[in-house]
Amino acid sequence: MKARFLVVLEKGKSNYSAYSPDLPGCIAVGKTVEDTLREMRSAIEFHLEGMLENGERLPKPRSLNTHIRKTGEISTDDILTSIETELPQMAHA
Repeated sequence: MKARFLVVLEKGKSNYSAYSPDLPGCIAVGKTVEDTLREMRSAIEFHLEGMLENGERLPKPRSLNTHIRKTGEISTDDILTSIETELPQMAHA
């Protein structure tokens, strides 16, 4: 099953950073937008696999509209996109 997670990119002085509001603690950095998105895709996949291994429930992605209405964390200077990924499945013993 696939899921699409909102990703927020912020421009720094010499790089970009990214995070997904639906995945607290899941971040990535890179020199360019493309590098940062590539790193963020890997970070999301790794984060979800770790959650599953720890017995945590995988989050259901929320819409951009939900994030804009309910939080003040997204700035007009931020770059908004999403990353679609295959959700990991629990291994059967």
